[in-house]
Amino acid sequence: MAGILAPMSDTRPIGVFDSGVGGLTVLQQLHARLPAERLIYLADLAHFPYGPRYQHEVREFALRIIDHLIGLDTKLVVLACNTASAAALNAARERFDVPIVGVIAPGAQAAVEATANGRIAVISTEGTRASQEYVHAIKEANPGVGVLGVAVPELVDIVEAGAAESPHAAAILATVLDEIAGWGADTLVLGCTHYPLLRPTIDRVLDGRPLTVVDSAQTTATRVARILVVNRIGASGTAALPPELLVTAAPRRFSETAELLFGDHLPEPTVVGLWDAAATGVAR
Repeated sequence: MAGILAPMSDTRPIGVFDSGVGGLTVLQQLHARLPAERLIYLADLAHFPYGPRYQHEVREFALRIIDHLIGLDTKLVVLACNTASAAALNAARERFDVPIVGVIAPGAQAAVEATANGRIAVISTEGTRASQEYVHAIKEANPGVGVLGVAVPELVDIVEAGAAESPHAAAILATVLDEIAGWGADTLVLGCTHYPLLRPTIDRVLDGRPLTVVDSAQTTATRVARILVVNRIGASGTAALPPELLVTAAPRRFSETAELLFGDHLPEPTVVGLWDAAATGVAR
């Protein structure tokens, strides 16, 4: 119609980061939901894993990475790591002007909407559990909901090793899921972006037992899509663009693990010198 301008297409990229390959679960969901968006993914393998580290350490890593991604003209940054979201989200929003999205609040909101009996369990790394950010986010959405936090840090290494469907993974999950069932939860939040890769094993271990599983990768992609619309910064078109991959160390390990876990051949990652890699002890 004459006199009405079509919305402009914002072709600036969206930045996404994690300490390893786990955040690729978020990248996959973003890519599927927003095919026209340019995506940049940064894996901080120089400091992997974030889970056992002190919060102040993770905060400094995250703020430096966000600063780097914003320097690449990103229009929005996703902390595709629960530990980083817990440690750095508030500080990042105070420091930077672009929208910063974490993975905790979307998962918490989805869990509150899903629970029928008001009992929600969250499995995560130790850093995320200790931060109590999921408890705060879930209670903010509904103060009457009970929350059980269970740290299962060994699952991150199992996923990174490509053993998400192994008997070892199943044995650990069986113990954890029995504890959750005994507490009476009807909803489980996968509080680490590595954990959606364990979903087939979780379903196998549950063997039909009723438990609603909330995947923060899906809920985060939904929130990002909404933010793009509200702020009118979405890209137009339908062509699926390949993501740009960056690592702070170990590019070969990243490629091998990513291909093993996701099956698809991904572009070769570029090493970015954010830290003194020689001091980290990480092999390339």
